[in-house]
Amino acid sequence: MTKELKNYIAGRWVTSSKTFEKRSPFNGDLVATVHEATAEMVDKAVTKGREVSIGSQANQWGDLPMKQRLAVIYDFADNLIARVDDLIEADMADTGRSYWQASKFDGARAARLFRGYADAAISLENRSTQFAGELGFKGMWYTNRRPKGVIACICPWNVPLLMAAMKVAPALVMGNAAILKPSEETPSSATVLAEVIAASDIPDGAFSLVHGFGVDSAGAFLTAHPQVDAITFTGESGTGASIMKVAAKGLRDVSLELGGKNAALVFEDARMDAVAEGMTRSAFFNCGQICFCTERAYVHRSRFDEYVKRMANIANGIVIGQRDHDGFNIPPLVSHSHRDKVKALLDTVPEHGGEFVAGGGIPTFDDERENGAFIQPSIAIGSPEDAPFVKQELFGPVLHVAPFDDEEEAIALANDTQYGLGACIWTENHSRALRVAPKLRVGHTWVNSWQIRDLLSPLTGAGSSGIGEQGGRHSLEFSSLPQTVTMRIFESDA
Repeated sequence: MTKELKNYIAGRWVTSSKTFEKRSPFNGDLVATVHEATAEMVDKAVTKGREVSIGSQANQWGDLPMKQRLAVIYDFADNLIARVDDLIEADMADTGRSYWQASKFDGARAARLFRGYADAAISLENRSTQFAGELGFKGMWYTNRRPKGVIACICPWNVPLLMAAMKVAPALVMGNAAILKPSEETPSSATVLAEVIAASDIPDGAFSLVHGFGVDSAGAFLTAHPQVDAITFTGESGTGASIMKVAAKGLRDVSLELGGKNAALVFEDARMDAVAEGMTRSAFFNCGQICFCTERAYVHRSRFDEYVKRMANIANGIVIGQRDHDGFNIPPLVSHSHRDKVKALLDTVPEHGGEFVAGGGIPTFDDERENGAFIQPSIAIGSPEDAPFVKQELFGPVLHVAPFDDEEEAIALANDTQYGLGACIWTENHSRALRVAPKLRVGHTWVNSWQIRDLLSPLTGAGSSGIGEQGGRHSLEFSSLPQTVTMRIFESDA
């Protein structure tokens, strides 16, 4: 039976006269009928959210003592983890990924983030000091942090549950109202999240869920609303720039994690076994649909042929579209429209002098997967550095490979992009790794690894890859308003 996904507005499940279909990228089957939020629904969510966070009903949420609010969050988190099978099922249906991936890298890991942010908030200390002013006054100041109000949490489709948790958790922990707008491609796990919140002690209005699209839909209604106090967005760089323009009206805060064209540098002393394992994941995990995935590999010329041969063999042997496969495998791309975009850029490779040593096309099946949005893991060599395949973010299982001769050339190649999200350095020379890492204009660099990551660690980007810091303390600070209170200290009358 097809599911019907509604909006959750200020404690009520709400339908709309306008709906859209969510279809499986695995086989094209109808997953759900989704109710698209109207501008009136978004306005109601914002108005109620403002009341319980910083308005007349803030005693229910925003003004609660931290420990009392966190007790509610901890209880909710336990109930969310109890629904982990439903969360996994929802993300599998929306994305077409396997149970192996959804269970190991999404489900409980995302649910536990709510506890992680609650724990981090406990140690978010206030500051204070005494001082003497120029006129001889003595004083003391201290700081505290208050809720900002209503935070719009706009999430991508690649890891929908994890991204929702990374935005909603710090917003709620700091006493804000969080309004979640998931991608229209992945609405299902957000609905499970809303179900658990609806059954919790989190007050009505502290969380709302609005479904829809960007332009002239829920995304635009939410970001343009003047009583939305901050916007946190993960997605495509062009959309992030548009959100910044809208947020400038009212000088509202934004936190943007955007695109990437991430590079890996493989030096002559790299352990090729470790490189092969790490770069199989960094290039092809989740069908390349991770913001940190590697799309460019620069390999020392002395190891170039070895690397290309080894990675081509790996790419040609990757399991594609087997949802019950217990091990590394890749799902489809999230939609046929996204596959069309990736395939169009793959088709430019031979036009610009490059050639594929693996993939380059669409796999064939003799089953329901023929209706899916699958694409082959693809590795190309010989493309010039100004080719569209090298310059543009594909967000698919693709890898451009080129040789370099020395360290400075490798750094220059890696930095020759408008993006600056992540990079990998593969070398056994620790001095080289420590020397090269700060020269890469990216927000996160891995050495001899990829995505070994504490989800509470700082996350940022350079250039077109984003603005602001996320993760742990940084997300808690973004989700709160700092305040300094200064008091005069009078001398004793005695």
